[in-house]
Amino acid sequence: MDIDAALTGRLRGLRTRPGTLLLGPVGRRLWVDYLEDRPGFGGRIDYIHKLNIPRLFTVGPDGESAPTRSVGEWLPSHVRTRQRWGDLSLAETRFVTQDDRAVSIQRWQNEGDERVRIAARYDEEWVSAGLPGPTGPTGPHSPSGARQVAHGFALRMRLDASDPRIWGGVWLDPGEVYDLTIVATVRHDGDGVDPTDPTDPTEPIDPVDLRDPISLLHTHRSTYAAWFESVPDLRCDDELLERLWAYRWYILRTSMAEPGLGALPGRVMYEGRSHKMSKDPCNPTGWEFSKVIPLSTPLHLMDLRWRADPDEAEAVMHSIPPLQGADGQLHAHTTDRRMNPYANCFGWSLAQVAEVHGPWAVPAEALAAAKAQVRGEAQWLAGQDGLPVQQDHRLTGKEYQPSYWYFHDYPTDPKDPATYTPLKRVDRAVYQHLNAAGVAHLCAQRGDPDEPEFTAVAADVAQSVLDKQWDPESEFFYDLHHRTDEHALVRNVVGFYPWWAGIASSRHAHGLVRALGQDHFGTEHPYPSVSRDCPAYRAEGGWLGQFLKGRNGCMWSGPSWPYTSAITLDAIGRYAEGSESLRREFARGFWALARMHFRDADPAQPYLVEHYDSSTGEPLSDEADYNHSYLIDLVVRYLAGLRVTGSTLALRPLDVGLGRLELTGVSVAGHRLSISLRGRGEQRHGIVRCDGRTLHDGPVAGGVELPACVHADASAC
Repeated sequence: MDIDAALTGRLRGLRTRPGTLLLGPVGRRLWVDYLEDRPGFGGRIDYIHKLNIPRLFTVGPDGESAPTRSVGEWLPSHVRTRQRWGDLSLAETRFVTQDDRAVSIQRWQNEGDERVRIAARYDEEWVSAGLPGPTGPTGPHSPSGARQVAHGFALRMRLDASDPRIWGGVWLDPGEVYDLTIVATVRHDGDGVDPTDPTDPTEPIDPVDLRDPISLLHTHRSTYAAWFESVPDLRCDDELLERLWAYRWYILRTSMAEPGLGALPGRVMYEGRSHKMSKDPCNPTGWEFSKVIPLSTPLHLMDLRWRADPDEAEAVMHSIPPLQGADGQLHAHTTDRRMNPYANCFGWSLAQVAEVHGPWAVPAEALAAAKAQVRGEAQWLAGQDGLPVQQDHRLTGKEYQPSYWYFHDYPTDPKDPATYTPLKRVDRAVYQHLNAAGVAHLCAQRGDPDEPEFTAVAADVAQSVLDKQWDPESEFFYDLHHRTDEHALVRNVVGFYPWWAGIASSRHAHGLVRALGQDHFGTEHPYPSVSRDCPAYRAEGGWLGQFLKGRNGCMWSGPSWPYTSAITLDAIGRYAEGSESLRREFARGFWALARMHFRDADPAQPYLVEHYDSSTGEPLSDEADYNHSYLIDLVVRYLAGLRVTGSTLALRPLDVGLGRLELTGVSVAGHRLSISLRGRGEQRHGIVRCDGRTLHDGPVAGGVELPACVHADASAC
């Protein structure tokens, strides 16, 4: 995939901070939350975790005047802008390289009649001019410095300029064109380093050759593009879907990091690079998504498994076991701080990776951690029925879902502990079932003798879900009172999870259709976090009109999350083949979710955030490029129709209104597959090839079982 060609568009900025610019590329550790719309790198800049560094460097003329708003293009690998500053015009290209260098390539022109002076500026409390540094192409005196920052490390920076005079100022004559390149290289030291001694760093910062900025940009773009060479290519007759495909892969690439410190020594996957609440200079308080949060890790793996090169998926699997607690739960983590253990389906996601890349693609320590998670949660969280009890409503990642307050008739103050009831949660139970089933499947594939233990756990939990959490009258799955097992009769979105997990059977099929009706989850922008018939339902969030966590705060009392919308769509897709109404609902829900990935549903403006008003589709938060869901997997399995299960391969696409879809470069067990679909309905035609050999060329209505060309043990077709 040529990611720049696939996703180039207009300049992007934070919705809640008008006048800002977003930058696409990230380094292993360095990235930009947002840029102020002025030359250079000023705004809120982060390293490893949220730091809110206000400036690496800026460039501008003398005086207090401000530049005009930029025009230009946003690309995944860089941003190109043009703006004016009085009689000065500026064309600028900015990017962050994989090795944590912030690069600005500038061309200034003085279009006035007077000489104008421009100069580069930096934070003089951090960086000092004239300190001796390594001699290189830019001269012997590059500004450099160091400072101690939050998260327990010292941050060092060196500034290199193609014209070192810029630090003192450069005069531009009328009509003069002036080319300038500045690079800020940022590194870190571990504990015990004196940040006041930048002349003796533990890791030298090599100077950058700035004589050929075009080559510098070309090298960066080539390095950035290389990651996408393993991404399958999707072409269809819908521009929004093509850009959605590229955008979801871009989000995954943007969220990869390599902290290299403490609990995060290798590559990890963040929930995103943006952050909410405080953005005060050098004050990293408030929530950030630039940490490992195992609640979302399985969803990352669901999409990453379709990348032909499994190295990133393997790195993510490797990163999780060190974050495990003694009780088996997986904790969120920064480099130096252990945080809450959120519920998740890690063990199940390992089995999904194995379906595509084989059982031995799963690291042994990841499987061991998944076993310990199932055993630990069975011991510490579950009762005799195998259903885990959730004491803290925040730790399923769905805080303030109304079922916790059902038994107290939804009090005005949900923070009063006397009005709150712990629950046997449906999502927690389904995760335990899926994790046990995933571990059992992997054990069976690898000849592991623990398989019967986990098969039994999965079966026991599934039976308890069916026996206790299903209500035949309303035909839905409910949370239970933690002591009495009484149903909390609140239709939470997690009630779809048993259908997603395949626990539900044909006797529950009508309940799925019923739940998707207009009185429940059939909102215009699916799928709300709680049914519309709940007294606490508020499409815009808040608790009975109170925004206890601020206007953008997470309140699972009615808004829609891409996280659970994807899971609900997966549940619908699983049962859609036998139901015309569910096939229509899948198409409706998919396109609604697809449009939510773009500001104002405009394909030119990719912009996914955490949650939305389920009635209007209004974004309720502002974490650009949020990585808390999966969608690539749904496109592969339902739109392209590729189903891989053990040694079987099938093509069962759902019709969502496309006349043409082509998916090429899909890797399964080392084989390369391509899928081509044409037409609609009963007339739909499909061609499937494996390593160039045609497996099917004909109708696909009703699904097609393909020859067993691809399976985990296959060495060749």
